[in-house]
Amino acid sequence: MKKIISNILLVAVVSFGLVSCNNAQKMIDAADQINIKCNPEVLEVIAGNIDATVSVTFPPEYFLPKATLEVTPVLLYVGGEAVGKPFVYQGEKVTDNYKTVTKNGATISEKVHFDYVPGMEKSELVGRAKVFYKGNEYEYPADIKIADGANTTYMLVSTEGSYHYLPDGYQEVIPETAEAQIMYLINSADVRNSELKSAQVKDFQEALKALAADERREVKGTEIVAYASPDGPDALNNRLSSNREKSATKAFDKVTKKLNTGDVTSKSIGEDWEGFQELVQNSNIEDKELILRVLSMYSDPNVREREIKNMSAVYQSLKTNILPQLRRARFITNVEYTNYTAEELADLVENNIDVLDEPALLRAAANVKDVDSKIAIYKQAVKKYGTDKAKYNLGVAYLDKGDNKAAKDAFDKMEKKEGNCYNNVMGVLAMRDGKLDEAAQWFNKVSCKHGKINQGALDILNGKYNEAAAKLAGTGNCNETLAYILTNQLDKASETIKGNCPFCNYKKAIIAARKGDVNGYNAAMEIVKKNEKLAERASNDVEFLKFR
Repeated sequence: MKKIISNILLVAVVSFGLVSCNNAQKMIDAADQINIKCNPEVLEVIAGNIDATVSVTFPPEYFLPKATLEVTPVLLYVGGEAVGKPFVYQGEKVTDNYKTVTKNGATISEKVHFDYVPGMEKSELVGRAKVFYKGNEYEYPADIKIADGANTTYMLVSTEGSYHYLPDGYQEVIPETAEAQIMYLINSADVRNSELKSAQVKDFQEALKALAADERREVKGTEIVAYASPDGPDALNNRLSSNREKSATKAFDKVTKKLNTGDVTSKSIGEDWEGFQELVQNSNIEDKELILRVLSMYSDPNVREREIKNMSAVYQSLKTNILPQLRRARFITNVEYTNYTAEELADLVENNIDVLDEPALLRAAANVKDVDSKIAIYKQAVKKYGTDKAKYNLGVAYLDKGDNKAAKDAFDKMEKKEGNCYNNVMGVLAMRDGKLDEAAQWFNKVSCKHGKINQGALDILNGKYNEAAAKLAGTGNCNETLAYILTNQLDKASETIKGNCPFCNYKKAIIAARKGDVNGYNAAMEIVKKNEKLAERASNDVEFLKFR
């Protein structure tokens, strides 16, 4: 009898265990009835983070009242996996503090987060599930697919930075003048012989003779300009100036006979208030500031003269020291000096570098394409002249080479560590070093276009794609195209791609893939494949998932 009872109890226990197991198994078997959606549908890396919202819809009658379901999000990628925080759901008769799913079903949304590591650009988000029911644990036999991942298109951003060299100040053609002037007595337009034989006129004649033998200088023409001092009636002085123009022209013809003066023009200025102001400004005359104030307050020449004459003591000094210098006519021969050509500069750098001034050295450096040669010339400029401009341009050359340490050393030796250019390159160094907050602080001090472009790069790195597109619009910078891709402005992105290199075509391929343009994608990818590194990236890029 005991044996029969024992057997009955054993069968009851086994049967109960089978019922329990079967009930949990029903949940597992019906897993395909669970609807899982992910937003975004394809995972995306933004500022080094992968974030998504997973919505799980359980159908009616799916969830056992006394069951607990644990789903662990796992990101599977080449070389490893990242395990997220589990989602735990409970039936309506479970008294724990998880999210409850009733017999009527439910839709529950969860946030998932992963820190990006290399390899996740080709990944898959899955859920690993198991049911806890009446003290037992039952695992789902396979991972539940949630989404593909992860888009890393923003990582195409260039962080080399936008910057420029300071202008070298080199003039390919330098304007020069050869000049002399003849002086007149008060109220006279007659040219005295002593004026034609003055040292100033003789020097002018010798300068014209020298120009004829100078291959680098060319006479462009001569101006004869006559004046009257601003004392006396305005009408009288205008006539006097006009007569001096005529007499000066005749005198000029005498002293420049057989000399090349180019085309000659003449003009009469009348009262020389401009010359008067300049002479007073450069003098030590008493009440100088008061005279200059009168000139600034009044534009009428008669009022000016009256006010100045009212300063009787000062006016006597003006009559003696200032006004006689304004009764004159000037001979001004305009000359153009042709500076060294690029070829001549290169030769002088090799054979006679000491004759080059700083602008010439800086231009010689700018002319060469080889960055090491450029650096060598800038070093010479720093050694010889030691200016901040030379040190800055040397630092920029090191930036071009990618030698950030040497660039910083060059910038650190500048005396004035301020201004747009300095702040910008310091930001570039910080950005290249991955110090984005520090870079932002530098770029916020920059008001030129390079600072704006570099702020756009930081915006892309920080996931602020709309802000980046606004800052980069119209700059022609390579990151402009990327910003338009990231904001899905594909037509604008296409319009801004100017080159045909593999990198440009990678962006073309992304645009084509997003538009479903098979032919465009294939054409672009043919060029992309010429770059081994980009070809490898393309093979793992989720942007091209539909084309593989």
